[in-house]
Amino acid sequence: MSDRGDDSRPNVLLVLTDQQRWDTVGAYGSPMDLTPTLDAMAARGVKLERAFTAQPVCGPARGVLQTGRYATQHGVWRSALPLSADERTLAHEFADGGYEVGYVGDWHLAGTVDDPVPPERRGGYDDFWLAADVPEFTSRPYEGALYDGDGEAVPFETYRADAFTDFAVEALETLGEPYFLVVSYLEPHDQNDMWTFVAPDGYADRYRKNPYVPPDLRDRPGEWYEELPDYYGMCKRIDECLGRLLSALERLGQDDETVFLFTSDHGCHFRTRPGEYKRSCHEASIRVPAVVRGPGFDRGRTLSEIVSHVDLPPTLLDAAGLDVPDRMEGRSVVPLLSEADAGWADEAFVQISESEIGRAIRTDRWKYAVSAPTMNGWRGGVGEERSDLYVERYLYDLHRDPAERINLVGRPEYRDVTDGLRERLEAHVRRVEGYDPEIRPFENPGYREY
Repeated sequence: MSDRGDDSRPNVLLVLTDQQRWDTVGAYGSPMDLTPTLDAMAARGVKLERAFTAQPVCGPARGVLQTGRYATQHGVWRSALPLSADERTLAHEFADGGYEVGYVGDWHLAGTVDDPVPPERRGGYDDFWLAADVPEFTSRPYEGALYDGDGEAVPFETYRADAFTDFAVEALETLGEPYFLVVSYLEPHDQNDMWTFVAPDGYADRYRKNPYVPPDLRDRPGEWYEELPDYYGMCKRIDECLGRLLSALERLGQDDETVFLFTSDHGCHFRTRPGEYKRSCHEASIRVPAVVRGPGFDRGRTLSEIVSHVDLPPTLLDAAGLDVPDRMEGRSVVPLLSEADAGWADEAFVQISESEIGRAIRTDRWKYAVSAPTMNGWRGGVGEERSDLYVERYLYDLHRDPAERINLVGRPEYRDVTDGLRERLEAHVRRVEGYDPEIRPFENPGYREY
């Protein structure tokens, strides 16, 4: 460990999980006691009560968190597309600000899948690299490998989240201060080639009897009944890994000088909506946990404003005393800690790909979403970035129906509400994507059942 280069600036640690629902966390109301470490972080720091991904699928969401720009802006609007070498990331911004930068775990932005990520596709993470582009193809729950900075495989034969934590501790011990480190776990994502979630040995058994079933899953088809015990066991182990990271910070004398942000790329609804784990506008897919502690954030506060993933990169730069580039779409939440901001938009814009071409807006009360249709249903042009035509697909009153069980789209008594939300959604599309698609009212009742 080298000496600290600038005592006035904190270290910054971003920990990202994959496919973790916000309501697995005790601080957000889970009764399962899965996350005592994260709950303590929330009690000490700042909990973002209503945080949302801007794109509920792995690669695009990571692109948002790296660039502070929406998926159609940074170019990774579906997984397996590489992030352009010309796109500036948080690594570039922190490195220009005098930070050492490192990355551990799941990258998902190179398009190399199971091959090593070459230096020019690592987004500027030049000081420490131990990662794979898509680690579900380079590893299984108890074995596998990541690649080091020379492109050499670094194997492991332990539970994957534990191995990633070992590598993260190595990074903490290696990087000089101040540093910016991203630790990106694959858990609690399902193991693709096994078509199931895999908890550490013995962990799922803890949650087989009477597990908490979130209201949006109850009485719905899907895989939640079989998968929740393993899913909860994975979330429990991730929290234990967070405890190990915090212990490493304390041992290194960095606990009080490190801004630590925890979030997830998107949520999970276990194939209940509609046959997907994510890739939809529903709360279980787009709402994520987000907790930050450390210098400037040790407030014991909850922010109730709606915060998007595009706001998190500006927040981290602001916390480090670095300028936020104009190209970033979001705003730092740091000023909200001191006083209410009357200009805060308090709504989230969401782009959806792969399962459909969709766009959505989430306000305090309403969820409004549109999709590109075909004659046979909603999955029109899923291999395309955008559509010139959308049809209204979802309208939910989240105050009265937080589990989103009653779709109000097309009901004439909500036409005025829908028209207002459509105008707000159109404004987001115009600003972010630079064009004006046609959005048709919902009329065909056959689409409702698709």
